[in-house]
Amino acid sequence: MTAVADYPHASAVVDGVLIYERAQIAPAMADPIRRRALQGELAAALADGPGVVVFAGAFPDTEVVDAVTSAFNEIIVEQHAAGGAAGDHFGKPGANDRIWNALEKLAIRAPDLFVRYYANDVIALISQSWLGPAYQMTSQVNVVNPGGMSQAPHRDYHLGFQTNEVAGEYPTHVHALSRVLTLQGAVAHTDMPVASGPTLLLPHSQKYLPGYLAWRLPEFRAHFDDSFVQLPLAKGDAIFFNPALFHAAGTNHTADIRRMANLLQVSSAFGRSMETIDRELVATSIYDDLMKAHVAEGWDRHEIDNVIAASAEGYAFPTNLDRDQPIDGLAPPTQADLVRLAVDEGWAHEVLVQRLAEQAERTRTH
Repeated sequence: MTAVADYPHASAVVDGVLIYERAQIAPAMADPIRRRALQGELAAALADGPGVVVFAGAFPDTEVVDAVTSAFNEIIVEQHAAGGAAGDHFGKPGANDRIWNALEKLAIRAPDLFVRYYANDVIALISQSWLGPAYQMTSQVNVVNPGGMSQAPHRDYHLGFQTNEVAGEYPTHVHALSRVLTLQGAVAHTDMPVASGPTLLLPHSQKYLPGYLAWRLPEFRAHFDDSFVQLPLAKGDAIFFNPALFHAAGTNHTADIRRMANLLQVSSAFGRSMETIDRELVATSIYDDLMKAHVAEGWDRHEIDNVIAASAEGYAFPTNLDRDQPIDGLAPPTQADLVRLAVDEGWAHEVLVQRLAEQAERTRTH
């Protein structure tokens, strides 16, 4: 249960979800000492409380929201005109409208709007509360059109974007760690009555440690379907939740609401390596010797895989999801996947060079 008395800055609890009114918390946000106390409260809510908070009136000036909505709609029209596949992680590809890397696209198209939009202190407050300073902001716009169906319930990035087979290979402490590496959020760019399908939420589910493996099981999905809550949002409201919270975009049952949300995925500053490595160059440089070890010297497969793991990039992200889309799965192939395929199929050196270059090109934004 979520008790509002445990969260002194919250104004209400609705269906187990904490509601914070921006107007009420504004004085605490402006005072350094009170801001720290508020940040501690929000972190506790995300970690040990319901795992989800709503900021009512996060954007009191909805003019900037409307202006950014117009910019997003222009991008969507251009995407339709350009054609191409429209992948999604947990929904049917092409059913709704997505803008991948909306952060960069907005900054290039309308830098004045970007500045006004991301000056919002609620976004900074919750990001700092969960991740500390130097966080990394990304944004993906999701428009659920009338009749658009709900997503499957899921957990989110990082482990939520792995298959159960891959996720099961990570030790238990990494499952706990994944919950604190990112923050999920959404700014409502339209009014979102329940009929339009705002996010389905299962409060407190982020505390279930095996959840990155369990969420695909039929009995867990049945429990989600029986127990989820769904809160209406007004334009300019924002919702943020722990990435391990079981959640899903809802079905849009309306005939006339294009439900638009700017999905904010904020990452910890610590999710990066210390050195910059040109792993494409490393992989192509060692390939001939790797093939010699595989074919001529008969190395065991695990030894080949060990070399690949030490040389090629084994993680699919970050990437450019416009061109490197997860249409056939949760994540596009990695460098390591390509090198393994090259070894298995005996590619010539120049073929691997070409395929890795093509993959690298797909990950770039320009």
